[in-house]
Amino acid sequence: MHSRPMDNGPMGNRLSALDVDAPHVFDDFDTDTLVVDPDQMLQRIDDAMDLIAQANCIAQDTEAVDQYDVTVVVPVYNERDSLPEVLERLDQVMPPATEIVVIDDASTDGTTDWLKALPQRRNRRVLFRRRNHGKGSAVRLGIRHSRGKVVAIQDADLEYDPADLLRVIWPVLEGKADAVYGSRYLDSRNKDHFLHRLGNGTLTAISNRLTGLKLTDMETCHKAFRGEFLRSIALKECRFGFEPEITAKVAALGGQVIEVPTTYTARGYDEGKKIGWRDAVSALRCMWRYRRG
Repeated sequence: MHSRPMDNGPMGNRLSALDVDAPHVFDDFDTDTLVVDPDQMLQRIDDAMDLIAQANCIAQDTEAVDQYDVTVVVPVYNERDSLPEVLERLDQVMPPATEIVVIDDASTDGTTDWLKALPQRRNRRVLFRRRNHGKGSAVRLGIRHSRGKVVAIQDADLEYDPADLLRVIWPVLEGKADAVYGSRYLDSRNKDHFLHRLGNGTLTAISNRLTGLKLTDMETCHKAFRGEFLRSIALKECRFGFEPEITAKVAALGGQVIEVPTTYTARGYDEGKKIGWRDAVSALRCMWRYRRG
């Protein structure tokens, strides 16, 4: 794929830096055998959506050009009630040189309309998807759009306080780690459902056995990574399998991982919690699949 020079003024000059031949991501699709690797196809779809979203940012003249210390990736699906508070809290506690990348994964509860009505800001980008692909896929899209020296993840449901994310980010900013996990189980004040805690503990123990890490909470949402390091990792998982996948691949690359406490307020399925037992089974599959990175 090649970029094309355009002669229609400053906007054309900016668009010329883009790879605009998005349909050609399917050039090597084997139409004779019709046998397609699902992971490869999803990656190509994500790549095409990435180009479209970037073109939209440029067309709206919202493409940020500054260097950011921190990028916070916020995947969101049907969190209309909690998302405004999450974004407000991030604005309050994050360092000045922070960009926020929100990925709306085809919400159906009014989240999309609310995000479209937000005032445009140079340090905030909102990417919209027409179909739901899952949290892992949304995070991967956010990572590809990130520019920060540190990339952190914040869920939109307020189970995790955005104020605690700064504690997770800080060791990476100071160069003390390649990745920092905010552990819910290093803070004695956190109250979690027994079965949920047992399941997380079991998954973390298995992950530790396969990766050689000594984590207490592999499945935590609050994670921060050195930006260049994270962007160099090829990620595939579309749903909650992202957590064991990134953990295994960071460990396989010899990344230095530490944990810090983070507060956690558990919610029930009647309040919108989405992860279930099928995701635990998927996590086990991912741990085995990525055990060598």
